[in-house]
Amino acid sequence: MMKNIKAFTMPKWGIEMQEGTISEWVVKEGQSFKKGEIIALIETDKISNEVEAEFDGVLRKIVTPSGQTEPVGALLGVFGDTDVPDGEIETFAQSFKAADTGTAVGRNSDTASPAPSETAPAEVAAPAAPAISDTSFDNLNISPKARELAIEMQIDATQISGSGRNGRITYQDVHQASRPDASVDLGGALPVPADDETIFASPLAKRLAAMNGIDLKGVAGTGARGRIRKEDVFALLPDAGSRSQGAALASNTDNTPKIVEMDKIRKVIAKRLTEAKSTIPHFYIRSDFDVENLLEFRRIGNKVLNTKASLNDYLIKAVGRALVEHPDVNVQVHDDKIHYYPHANVGVAIAAKSGLITPVVKNVDLMDISDISRATTQLIKKANTGKLGFADLEGGTLTISNLGMMGVDQFDAIINPPQGSILAIGGISRVMTEMEDGSGEFRSKLSVAMSCDHRAIDGAAGAKFMATLKSMIEAPELFF
Repeated sequence: MMKNIKAFTMPKWGIEMQEGTISEWVVKEGQSFKKGEIIALIETDKISNEVEAEFDGVLRKIVTPSGQTEPVGALLGVFGDTDVPDGEIETFAQSFKAADTGTAVGRNSDTASPAPSETAPAEVAAPAAPAISDTSFDNLNISPKARELAIEMQIDATQISGSGRNGRITYQDVHQASRPDASVDLGGALPVPADDETIFASPLAKRLAAMNGIDLKGVAGTGARGRIRKEDVFALLPDAGSRSQGAALASNTDNTPKIVEMDKIRKVIAKRLTEAKSTIPHFYIRSDFDVENLLEFRRIGNKVLNTKASLNDYLIKAVGRALVEHPDVNVQVHDDKIHYYPHANVGVAIAAKSGLITPVVKNVDLMDISDISRATTQLIKKANTGKLGFADLEGGTLTISNLGMMGVDQFDAIINPPQGSILAIGGISRVMTEMEDGSGEFRSKLSVAMSCDHRAIDGAAGAKFMATLKSMIEAPELFF
């Protein structure tokens, strides 16, 4: 009878979470841990979160390795006392079935198939007696997919010059090596035969040699495994003029793009924004706010309160108050239901290292400017260090996206569902403004565009909200 064995499964953080990725195991297999210590780091569509131990224990078996994605409820590891035999731990892992979460499937259930590795090869018929096998590249810096393609197509990858980081041979390198080189025909120049296997040179080196009538036979290349590079051809040119011509050709013709696959967060951002733009009926309200008084109010307020609140913090405060005054704008939209919130939760768009993230400042209408400044500073720090939790991202009804500090005059933003609206804040410009007495004066103007979800917010409601926000910004001493 098995005892003192517990399953560690993929947690479910929020309604929308369906899967997660083990980004790092902090506790190693066989290592003990204490309650409150970090066991692992798990990355979801929205966040990278630390998983804390809820009890003292030992991680007896790691089932899901780092870097692998599993559905909610899937078995990630097994906890057990040190006196539990290894056989019982293994039996527990093999017989584990995930709870019915609606999204998770047990790793070893009858209906589940093992999650494929990101580098799993396509199912192809292998040669009957391959001259090149998996062991042929044991000491070669080659990606898993490139290795598989080289074995499938029986290509000697040791003769390929890698284009990846630190000379790593990529899938594209192997694929290119499988194609015959195009012959070079440059109007009378002496081409290097593309099928001459004795010439191990890059295509650009062959072209440069053909243009300058250089015979590459017998030339010792300085590239990987003796491959002749364009620099080797430059060294054989008779004078600097020819070198300049060759260098110009190299710079003009070498326009190969760097192909980088989207990371997990970028894919999620792309998917969510595409869905938002195609399914949410956006309408836009644009206005210019006079922020001359607000800038002076902020300068004096920060000095009096001994804070370093940004202009964005003051905008967050004003937006929070305006949302409470207009509850028909302080909403989230979930399918055919509208959620009305009594307090203002304002999202702040942050361009973090991992991508665009919109953490939420909660109950803004109940906070003073110093509290808001501390809250936003903390959220920005957590976003840049990957420490945001799910609670930091949920509950927002309106997001502020400020690109003014990047020199953007004005723009329209895409709503971040399920929020009902988003404010696009542009830059401040000095504009000649007619005063009440008929005189002209240069004033600081801020461009603001509001995107609203027309399913929940009517045009009149959005316009009234913007009018209230404008009055608060232009006369801050009456509202703050």
